[in-house]
Parts: sequence; C-alpha cells; structure tokens
Amino acid sequence: MKRPEEGSESLWPHRLALVTAGATFLLILAGGVVTTTGAGMAVPDWPTTFGYNMFLYPWAKMTGGIFYEHSHRLIGALVGLLTLVLTITLWRVEQRRWVRWLGVVALAAVVVQGVLGGLRVVLVAEQLALLHGALAQAFLGLAASLALFTSRAWRSQAFRLPAEFAGRLCGSTLFVTAAIYLQIILGAAVTHTDTGLGVHVGVAVLLSVLVPLLTQRICSRLDDWPELIRPARFLRLFWILQLILGLGSYAMRLGGPQVPMSAFLALAFPVAHRLGAGFMLVASLVLTLQAFRVTRVTTQAAARDPMTRRIPA
Repeated sequence: MKRPEEGSESLWPHRLALVTAGATFLLILAGGVVTTTGAGMAVPDWPTTFGYNMFLYPWAKMTGGIFYEHSHRLIGALVGLLTLVLTITLWRVEQRRWVRWLGVVALAAVVVQGVLGGLRVVLVAEQLALLHGALAQAFLGLAASLALFTSRAWRSQAFRLPAEFAGRLCGSTLFVTAAIYLQIILGAAVTHTDTGLGVHVGVAVLLSVLVPLLTQRICSRLDDWPELIRPARFLRLFWILQLILGLGSYAMRLGGPQVPMSAFLALAFPVAHRLGAGFMLVASLVLTLQAFRVTRVTTQAAARDPMTRRIPA
C-alpha cells in the first residue's frame, strides 16, 4: 500500500477504523454478557484456556459460561488484530502525523486492555474488572475518533458559527461527554462492586437535564450545521433509550424473579444498558470533536475577516 500523493487520500484508514469501532461494540456486548452471567471466571487460566492455546481450544468444549468467556477473549483478540492493522495502515498512508500517533495510542490501549483482562482472571480482582470495563468504553471512544478523523467529512469544508454560540459550545459539549464517561465508570462500580448506585442515579438525573438542553439548543438554532445536528440528534435518541434501559435494569435488580421472562430480561436489560452507554458516549464525543472543529474555524475566520460569516476550513 503506497502513501497517497499530496492532495489525495486513502479510504482504507477510515474503513478499518469503522470496522474496529464496530468490533469494539461487539466486544463490549460480549463483555456485558460475561459480567451479567457471572462467567468471568469460567476459564481459570490466561493467556491459555484450560491449558490450550487460546485459538486452538475445541469448539465442542465451549459450553455454558466457558462459551461466553472464551468468545469474549476471541473477540478481544480480533479487536487487537484490527487495531494493529489500522495502526500500520495509518503509518503507511496517513499524511497527518498526529493521526498516525493516535493510532499508536490506540494500539497501546488495546494491549493494556488485553493484559488487564488477563490479570483480572489470574489475580481474581474485581477492581481490575472495574478498570477493564471502564477502559473498554474509553477505547471505543478512541476508535470512533479515528473513524471520524479519517473520514471525508472531517476533511471537507467547515463553516464558522455565529459568534454567540462559538464561545460556549465547546465547553458545554465537553462537559456532557465527561459526565457521560463518569456515569459509565459509576455504572461499572455498581456492576462489579455493588456500590455507588445513588451517585449513579444522581448523575443520570443531571444528564437528563444537560442532554436535552444541549441538543435542543443545537437542533433549534444551528440547523445549517449538519456536522453538529446529526450527532446531537443521535445523542438525544440514545439518552432516551438509556433512560428506558436503566429503569429496566433497576427494576430487574429490585424484583426480577417476579417479572415474566425474568431470566431473559435480567440479562437483556443490563447488557443493552452497557451497550447503549457506548453509543451515547460516541455520539457525545463526535459532537464535541465537531464543536471544537467548527469553533476553531470560527476563531480563525474572525481573525482574518470579521465580516465574513462562512469560510472554508
């Protein structure tokens, strides 16, 4: 694969970043199933699986909790391989140095994640499980960022915002994204240590104020900026879904056995809630990155020509 000529671009980094982000969602889904079913210690050794090479473990023996845990390991290995290929591709064809180094950060992060997952098995430490779960969502955000940075949309024109929005938009979106990630960490604490439920609910209430206010402000006043409108709409949609899934998960904690289809719902609600948190984080992160992008353009445009409303990035 040759480095593209100046002014041209390769589609492969974007494609690989999208596949990596999609595989990471699948990995988080598998991890949610492992945690919710209590299958985290179904395979007691690492990096082997009952003494077998991880990739040579017989499919016939993958039953019950072993199936969930070993599948999680295999998907994790796939995400690691995809990240390695993505990083190599970035260094071969990507012209922006900072994007290439971001690929290196992603590769280092996925290696750390794999080691944390293995040490959680070897050391039987719930604290490592909490850290492993929280960092999984951070890696998802990193993979989604790479998909955004390597897209044609990111390289295309960006236009300046009205002055009354440019100053506050970055701070607002960044604060909401940080609150969502804090909520993810608190959710991991509730899952793995059974503590912090009150704080988790409190942050959910805070987000139920911040997210509607932010998204309504963007959707009602910035309809000429699709790079902001689209992630804002997705953020609002995922927030609504998360409220429903969160309430369902809480209801199953309180009185699950009395609910029809309780065994299925006790698994489905927490796993979907964890996956929904990832979607919500990605939507908010993309919104934040786009906000910084258009705000930078606004600042540069104002410095060059204060009378021009729109100029290309």
